[in-house]
Amino acid sequence: MTAPSDLYPRHLEKNVRAALEDTPVVCVLGPRQSGKTTLVRNLEPDRAFVSLERKADYQYAREDPDGFVDGLPEFVTLDEVQCAPRLLNAIKFSVDRNRKPGRFLLTGSANLLLLPTVSESLAGREDTAHLLPLTEAEKERRPGRFLRTLLDGTVRAVVRGERPDASPALPERLVAGGYPAALTRPPERARQWHRRYLATVIRRDVREIARIHDADDLALLLRLLAVRDGHLLNVSKLSRQLRANRATVDRYLSVLQRLFLVRTLPAWRPGDAARLVTTPKLHLLDSGLAATLARLTAAGCRRRRERFGHLLESFVAQQLIAQAAWTDPDLEFWHYREQDFAEVDIVMTLGDQVWGFEVKSTASLSDRDGRGLALLAERSGAGFRRGIVFYAGGSIRALRDKRMLAVPLSELWTR
Repeated sequence: MTAPSDLYPRHLEKNVRAALEDTPVVCVLGPRQSGKTTLVRNLEPDRAFVSLERKADYQYAREDPDGFVDGLPEFVTLDEVQCAPRLLNAIKFSVDRNRKPGRFLLTGSANLLLLPTVSESLAGREDTAHLLPLTEAEKERRPGRFLRTLLDGTVRAVVRGERPDASPALPERLVAGGYPAALTRPPERARQWHRRYLATVIRRDVREIARIHDADDLALLLRLLAVRDGHLLNVSKLSRQLRANRATVDRYLSVLQRLFLVRTLPAWRPGDAARLVTTPKLHLLDSGLAATLARLTAAGCRRRRERFGHLLESFVAQQLIAQAAWTDPDLEFWHYREQDFAEVDIVMTLGDQVWGFEVKSTASLSDRDGRGLALLAERSGAGFRRGIVFYAGGSIRALRDKRMLAVPLSELWTR
């Protein structure tokens, strides 16, 4: 891997620039420490910048949001706007008086569009870009064009021989994750950083966003989810383990999603869905944070293959979803599972077009690989485009069904 640096290419930058050209309010949302402030400061260095984590501005914005907004320059960046959510209504009225594109560039460490009473404030006035932790392509300073070539139909079988850096480094990549600050530290220090990061999010953002004053159960829930990363979401079991009712667990899960710590992939359902499992699948957004919470090191990944396999699935989901943001924002992601346990780890759709992805942690392939993808193809009918089995090998190989390819995991960051 390339040595960490303070500045990485962020492929989402072009989306933000385009939005500033035609939209009055542009929101760059994502988890704390994912690089939002660095992105917006470098995007337009001369733009006025106001951080709502500065005490005086925070108090003014909360006590008199209309007066605060009226006193701002015409073009301004407001950092960490979730600290004062009432500002969004004041911004709405300001934009209604002056709809020049690019007036407000907002960053937020909570998903503003999921916050109560906020989602309708900026409807029709804003564009949102989600900046997630660094992808492996960004860490390697590569274009990250795997999804683009897949959509274009140009991913084809090719024999390259085995690449020695593709598989051995995989556990290290997963436990490193994508938070820039963690990448500057050796593994033990990075795990300490992850733990401090989580404590900060719970101490500051959880109490601010969700009005949860005793957040110990929320932290415990996140640790429970980390050891179930890549599994179907079982709220009843989590309720028993937390000794909390289902409504409380659902609320906690919603908070963790607002703070960009976890995501759920809904079940993909074709027209005939009677035999399908409809439970969502849960993924933590950052594999490094998930590994720290699950107490899984790179050496542990090699010993605990099943746990490693689920962590790898979440890692791949993160790479694909992040690439989709700068490739085609209309792409949607799901999982697929039937009651007889036939499944596909990740399903991607664009309108009625369907792609499926299976994730393997080994460099070997077997006759069983692609069986779930074949069933997905049958259920998808004419809409099925391609099935991909990601594996730790070096060549892109055609499987028995020519619509399916075995693709090295490294294609996600080398293409």
